[in-house]
Amino acid sequence: MSDRPRVGHAEAPILVFHDVEKRYGAVEALAGVSFHVNRGEVVCLIGPSGSGKSTLLRCANGLETVEGGRVVFEGIDLRDPRTDLVRVRQRIGMVFQHFELFPHMTALRNVMAGPLTVLRMARPDAEVRARELLRKVGLVERALNYPAELSGGQQQRIAIARALAMEPDVMLFDEATSALDPETIGEVLSVMKRLADEGMTMVVVTHEMDFAKRVADWVVVFDHGRVIEQGPPVQIFERATVSRTREFLSHLGWQAALADAPSGAATESPPALPPPPQSEASR
Repeated sequence: MSDRPRVGHAEAPILVFHDVEKRYGAVEALAGVSFHVNRGEVVCLIGPSGSGKSTLLRCANGLETVEGGRVVFEGIDLRDPRTDLVRVRQRIGMVFQHFELFPHMTALRNVMAGPLTVLRMARPDAEVRARELLRKVGLVERALNYPAELSGGQQQRIAIARALAMEPDVMLFDEATSALDPETIGEVLSVMKRLADEGMTMVVVTHEMDFAKRVADWVVVFDHGRVIEQGPPVQIFERATVSRTREFLSHLGWQAALADAPSGAATESPPALPPPPQSEASR
């Protein structure tokens, strides 16, 4: 495991999952998941389909409730009944697998929608922000096109611009490239890489292992609703400490280390959580 400190380690984590549990009937989707995300860090969640990665991401902004454990965002406990989840979600942007654009709105109007309706921004200011973000994702010339007139990669870049329009503190990406054809995956990954280079805090569920190795600061490996290993990319992809991690990567063509890693390569424990809030939890 690398001796380099994690990005943002000097500050309190921006997002903490502590023993998070989630069930769907008899199915245990998350079984005591613990890890944290530092400000300015890119954390990639990898593992087999159905292992709980996307469920965990939806718990991060309260789209899914949890049965056990805690999810804490910037000191706010999402399980506290006093927490204003609507306000929390304004500060956590999310990009879904299937774009979720409004089909009756142009690209420009899709990006303007949040600032206009949620932030109550003046229309001229919202349009300036939207055009700046469309330029950022390389689609300002498509501002007046409707989603049906755009490729899948272009639609996903519009979805990223729409999430950024709310000026979030954290961006969540739920398999943002899995519905795209190979020619357009690179377009979306390039935008995500640019955001990472600019210091955006990102949690990324992905099956793009090259992206995770090159861009992530920290990688968390899921299997059957549990975190089985976590560490910097060099550990996960070159000298994984857990045989199941090596097995998963080998199925994807990665030649993970075959020998057992030394016991000194243990993964990092989650930080101590703040005590439950005693005053108003919402901000």
